[in-house]
Amino acid sequence: MGDQRKVRIERDSMGEMEVPADAYFGASTMRAVLNFPISSSRFSRRFIQALGLVKQAAATVNTQLGLLDPKLGQSIVQAASEVANGDHDSHFVVDIFQTGSGTSTNTNANEVIANRANELLGGRVGTRLVHPNDHVNTCQSSNDVIPTAIHVAALLSIEEDLLPGLDALRGSLDAKADEFWDVVKTGRTHLQDATPVRLGQEFRGYAGQIERGQSRLSYAKSELGEVALGGTAVGTGINAHPKFSGMVCELLASWVGVDIQETDNHFQSQSTLDNIVAASGSLRTIAVSLYKIANDIRLLGSGPRAGLGELALPEVQPGSSIMPGKVNPVITESVIQVVAQVIGNDTAVVLSGQAGYFELNTMMPVAAHNLLESIALLANSAHNLSDQCIRGLQATKRGPEMVEKGLMLGTALSPAIGYDSAAEIAKEAAKTDRTIREVAIEKTGLTGEELDRLLDPVQMTEPGLGSGPAGG
Repeated sequence: MGDQRKVRIERDSMGEMEVPADAYFGASTMRAVLNFPISSSRFSRRFIQALGLVKQAAATVNTQLGLLDPKLGQSIVQAASEVANGDHDSHFVVDIFQTGSGTSTNTNANEVIANRANELLGGRVGTRLVHPNDHVNTCQSSNDVIPTAIHVAALLSIEEDLLPGLDALRGSLDAKADEFWDVVKTGRTHLQDATPVRLGQEFRGYAGQIERGQSRLSYAKSELGEVALGGTAVGTGINAHPKFSGMVCELLASWVGVDIQETDNHFQSQSTLDNIVAASGSLRTIAVSLYKIANDIRLLGSGPRAGLGELALPEVQPGSSIMPGKVNPVITESVIQVVAQVIGNDTAVVLSGQAGYFELNTMMPVAAHNLLESIALLANSAHNLSDQCIRGLQATKRGPEMVEKGLMLGTALSPAIGYDSAAEIAKEAAKTDRTIREVAIEKTGLTGEELDRLLDPVQMTEPGLGSGPAGG
């Protein structure tokens, strides 16, 4: 853009506006900037990428349908492709907290693409050789473009960011489950000692949580793959070619690499955010899983002298400005904070979903912002937890050493001597600070060999009865 003036005059349906001379956006975007000086939050790179892809596919299809002159259409395709690639992110300047349909951001995209297309055709920015509404927005409305862009952005982020992060975390947890399989330690229920468990079994459980989270994302992807494009203003499809949406969805699907198809119920798709709410719920569940994993690990690593101390966590940074040598579980703490943010984001998405009034939801920007932030946070946290913590975990001797002292070894005596007798032995062992074995050899007729068999901690980590009748 060779214009060196500080401002230029642009026009929209409401009249003239001064805009920065070097800006690709126009008058309507400038009005939105002045109307919504609310925050520093803007749409994410993923959303702008998705919006650019939608506009690129739309211009391609409109040209194929004969609705755009081929030369003009190609200039829009190129300009939209540049938007998708991130070349013009600085020109997307509208606050997240704007008109509830996201119209201001759709207009922002239309103006940026139109002015860049003008340039590509040899014209100047600010001219109307390519019109933001008549050409760039052909067969579209903000009311179907914005929810479509949200879905496409979420699909891209899930496929390219979150699923790889969860794959990495699951792989690390599975590897540790194998590494720790022979480490037998005290199990815990209600934060109290329970029967022995393999440390590897605990980690197998963590890996299972991630596996099920990935399965839930498959359903979320199917929900997000249904898009509103083609409904235009209120779901009726007015001013849109009947073949437009189907052709655009097919093109988008080939570019993104996931299934994208036009909804079979535009009135549902545009008046609600139900699919987005459902997807956010899957993210919330994954966050809760990460909380359980991260919290267990930091508790198992507590100490090193006065805590559980069954795991040695990687030392990644000094833990205190006043206590020399202190090392804190900072990676797991980071995860737990992310969980809080994701759950808060989900609440915002749920409240946004409630704002479906008649034919349109009017909280789409904030829903998009929170949904996409949650995906990004979970993806980054999963990678970081895997790389900075899980892979470097080491089992200590503390867990196995404490098993022999565990009072819940008495559980294995119940099939042989009955629940009441086993309970008395456990109480006596606790009172006298002796082991279950020491009291049992004194109080029962069981031989040393029988007790070795019954009180074998390894055997207690597998299904089965030690001896005698089954008990409840």
